[in-house]
Amino acid sequence: MKISTTTKQVRTGLGIGIIGLLIQWIADPSKFDGANKTFGLPFPPGILFVAGFGLLSFLTRRWRWHPIFAVLIAFWIVVGGALADKLQPNLTSSNVGTVLGNVVMVIGLAITFCTGLYGMVGRRSTKVAQDCEN
Repeated sequence: MKISTTTKQVRTGLGIGIIGLLIQWIADPSKFDGANKTFGLPFPPGILFVAGFGLLSFLTRRWRWHPIFAVLIAFWIVVGGALADKLQPNLTSSNVGTVLGNVVMVIGLAITFCTGLYGMVGRRSTKVAQDCEN
């Protein structure tokens, strides 16, 4: 099965988002002390959420709407984080690594959100056009 460009872009965006979370973790591991201690260390739970939703997207890749899972997690983290006032303090932190990690994460998840929506709408309009021709 050939992987579409949109699917590759969605996965790339999720990967960039995870890299951003890893940068934040390396820059300030104590920020994640409240999270469950995976492997005995404070670990950013967002990585597990992004990876889990990416896996759901992968498992449903045969359907035109498969990027919805990636779109939802990107929206939840970026927009939900901004509305809950969790994102802004990290973007204005005195820790350069925290700011850099958040910028990288937001860019990756924005790529995921935009390409995922485009992929779903593009596939739908292609399907509708094919149905109209038949």
